[in-house]
Amino acid sequence: MDTNKRRLTPAERTTSRRVTTLAVGVAATVLLAGCSGTGGKPESAGSGMGAGTADTPHATIAMITHEVPGDTFWDLIRKGAETAAAKDNIELRYSSDHEAPNQANLVQSALDSQVDGIALTLAKPDAMAPAVRAAVDAGTPIVAFNSGFDQYQAQGVSQYFGQDEKLAGISAGQRLTADGAKKALCVIQEQGQVALEARCAGVVEGFKGQTEILNVNSKDLPSVEATITAKLQQDPSIDHVVALGAPIALTAIQSVANAASSAKIVTFDTNAALVDAIKAGDVQWAVDQQPFLQGYLAVDSLWLYLNNRNTIGGGTPTLTGPAFIDQSNIDSIAEYAKSGSR
Repeated sequence: MDTNKRRLTPAERTTSRRVTTLAVGVAATVLLAGCSGTGGKPESAGSGMGAGTADTPHATIAMITHEVPGDTFWDLIRKGAETAAAKDNIELRYSSDHEAPNQANLVQSALDSQVDGIALTLAKPDAMAPAVRAAVDAGTPIVAFNSGFDQYQAQGVSQYFGQDEKLAGISAGQRLTADGAKKALCVIQEQGQVALEARCAGVVEGFKGQTEILNVNSKDLPSVEATITAKLQQDPSIDHVVALGAPIALTAIQSVANAASSAKIVTFDTNAALVDAIKAGDVQWAVDQQPFLQGYLAVDSLWLYLNNRNTIGGGTPTLTGPAFIDQSNIDSIAEYAKSGSR
């Protein structure tokens, strides 16, 4: 028995059980679809992800996100969605806009084109509410994922796939305490984005040290680098930088070097480059919400509803995280993170 292995927090144990149950259900769904399919070719030969093609009627689903151009996190979301669509005989129409009013317009455009279902993120729920209500009133099946954990039900959306961002933040704060951190800088790359705000709020609650919030603009990474550098130079007592996305964490590596700071970097979310940063010790750990799984479940849940009126979660969120990735387990998931199937 390894006596040095870190004990899971109660929040992590609960999430682990729910994600394990979810994974078994997903595997059963994929197997069932493969057995009842037409024997079509797998979506990605050699990837192990193909399960044949369902013989259910062809459907069109719109996936509409708040993706920031250049953020490869969304490649993982999209890969999961495309994998489910290929299995489910679905045409996937992916679109995104970082600005909430424009994202709402994309929802209306999807309705106008008479798609069979919509999967969307609710990063700024108030701005999205009228478009979501229009979809609900039109009887178009709609699911939320990734952002909007606390808001989706009030908007009439029946299913949600993602992590409890406040819980994820609390878990991160507890780990910071266990790591011996004293002062953390929590970097929010988009002020007003509900998932990001909830993460930092959770860090503040879970961390027994001092937490300071720093707002930056993720669309201008050179500015992000300069702002974090200046903050670290101004306050040498900061011993941990908490990034809320892989691009910010990777940028913070240079900021720490610029400031000649001894601060350690931790983050939420992963991408291929972050895998190497964790292996090298430049980033200590990441909170993983399994974006591939979010995209997959969002599309697959709509297929289940359209063909069998199934809903997942019984009206409650279906959690895909949080889980921690660090040097102790990075090798086991590195291949999947880099191939876009994590």
